[in-house]
Amino acid sequence: MLGLVENHSLPRTAAFFDLDKTVIAKSSTLTFSKSFYQGGLINRRAVLRTAYAQFVFMAGGADHDQMERMRAYLSALCRGWNVQQVKEIVAETLHDLIDPIIYDEAASLIEEHHTAGRDVVIVSTSGAEVVEPIGELLGADRVVATRMVVGEDGCFTGEVEYYAYGPTKAEAVRELAKSEGYDLARCYAYSDSATDVPMLASVGHPHAVNPDRTLRREAAARGWPVLDFHRPVRLKQRLPALSVPQRPALVAAAAIGAAAATAGLVWYASRRRATAL
Repeated sequence: MLGLVENHSLPRTAAFFDLDKTVIAKSSTLTFSKSFYQGGLINRRAVLRTAYAQFVFMAGGADHDQMERMRAYLSALCRGWNVQQVKEIVAETLHDLIDPIIYDEAASLIEEHHTAGRDVVIVSTSGAEVVEPIGELLGADRVVATRMVVGEDGCFTGEVEYYAYGPTKAEAVRELAKSEGYDLARCYAYSDSATDVPMLASVGHPHAVNPDRTLRREAAARGWPVLDFHRPVRLKQRLPALSVPQRPALVAAAAIGAAAATAGLVWYASRRRATAL
């Protein structure tokens, strides 16, 4: 249990959630690969590679070096993509692709935090064009996500404006705490990845969810609770158990077409290089 309803005479609090493998059972970016292919944004070869990357992600995720290579590849892959087209593709396929892979346990936690009077914030390395609609679907109050520069023509320039990863996530949490008046000592955070240790360590109630090996060791060393989420379920199948109002996400970080192929190709290539070595 998460405790009593917040005392509103005290500073506000929030629950910060990583997205992939914490709230949803797969990579949010990779899940849209087929939709991006059908929209003409990526080719068939990229779709096949993302299928492999999804397997790699589910088996163990990506380490720091792989994530850094993903950021570099993101710039090249998304250059020239029309932002409005990306948004439309995500909007058209969101419920079919994302709703079935939301963890029941995570949805329940979001409901409990809202009931207790806490804000819910999604903090994800994936792009805002993907993360923002998912945040709205979940009833999140705010979203922090990676964003890229958009040119006057409405297309991505290929430059990364903000990369929501590692220590940067922790910085975003602290900035939100300052602007929104959150008492971080009374806040909660959830993630599956060791790269999010800085974010977890920034709050008073960190939780490791489906942790990778490194985070599991870190959680044991620090005495952090470890949670096992394993029941993906459609939100409508939880009703009336899930009564979270569908609040519009008040976006803390805007704009990036998080291409499914981005993570896919980078993880695929990095794993192939590692095997060759």
